[in-house]
Amino acid sequence: MAQTDDRTNRWQQYWDRKSTSYDKEIGILDRRLFGDSRRWACSQAAGDVLEVAIGTGLNLPYYADEALITGLDISEQMLDLARSRARQLGRDVTLQQGTAHALPFSDASFDTVVCTIGLCAIPDHETAVDEMVRVLRPAGLLILVDHVASSFRIVRGVQWLVERITIPLAGEHYLRRPLHQVQARGLEVEQLQRFKIGVVERLVARKPAS
Repeated sequence: MAQTDDRTNRWQQYWDRKSTSYDKEIGILDRRLFGDSRRWACSQAAGDVLEVAIGTGLNLPYYADEALITGLDISEQMLDLARSRARQLGRDVTLQQGTAHALPFSDASFDTVVCTIGLCAIPDHETAVDEMVRVLRPAGLLILVDHVASSFRIVRGVQWLVERITIPLAGEHYLRRPLHQVQARGLEVEQLQRFKIGVVERLVARKPAS
């Protein structure tokens, strides 16, 4: 337990430090790699919505006005920036610090769970997917966007080399494929898009109704 707490504290401190430069850095990736993925994901979210790894709240402008947004992030500094963004937008949002490994919500609490460009940096992404599915209501939607293992072997080789630096430095993974975890948990994939030589994948999956 102490080892887990130490790891959580380490990544919390890392993302606290990263908060001041995050928007600028991720903005470059949004323009060059992810395109309209934030709008694509958030425009499909409805009802009681949980965004895991909400960060600085970059997705907030893209949710429908009637969606009730709860956001969770490991970094309090990130959440402070998300609160400021919510105020600027005139948006009432519930923001809470916590870890994706143990979401502080009851089973079947949300109609939609969203995670964009987050599972790549969550240490145990399989546990995080388990938790997202747990808090989804029956027939609820799980919406994911992330960079994943490329569909081209040569590119995957480059990604493997990059991970030798990024995993110990920033916990950033490039060879994950959340689709496999989603399918293994019995969700029905309703939309699946993959582009940029297979490096970007976005999906919408529905939890069984019973």
